[in-house]
Amino acid sequence: MKKGHFRTNLKKGDQVVVIAGKERGKRGEILRILPESSAVLVAKLNMIKRHTKPSAGNEGGIVEKEAPVHISNVMIVDPDTGKGVRIGKKFLEDGRKVRAVCGSGDVLDN
Repeated sequence: MKKGHFRTNLKKGDQVVVIAGKERGKRGEILRILPESSAVLVAKLNMIKRHTKPSAGNEGGIVEKEAPVHISNVMIVDPDTGKGVRIGKKFLEDGRKVRAVCGSGDVLDN
């Protein structure tokens, strides 16, 4: 694989828990996945302030927004237990390949 390319089992909309860094232990939903930097944007986590100039589209001021969190610092939350878990792939009887919780085997995808 080329530098900056990665494989992940995470998807937009997944609930994740941060396992390292200043936001450790906090939970949120994935807003965006950034493959070029191997990072994700998590809603209302890792907030930063940016000073922006006024332009035609927006008025200037101090804007708060989410900063990326590296993909290795988040784990998906198991809907049953509420804990961070590892996930893998599993084939169903109808031939579909789905994401499943390692250990219990519970299916995450519908």
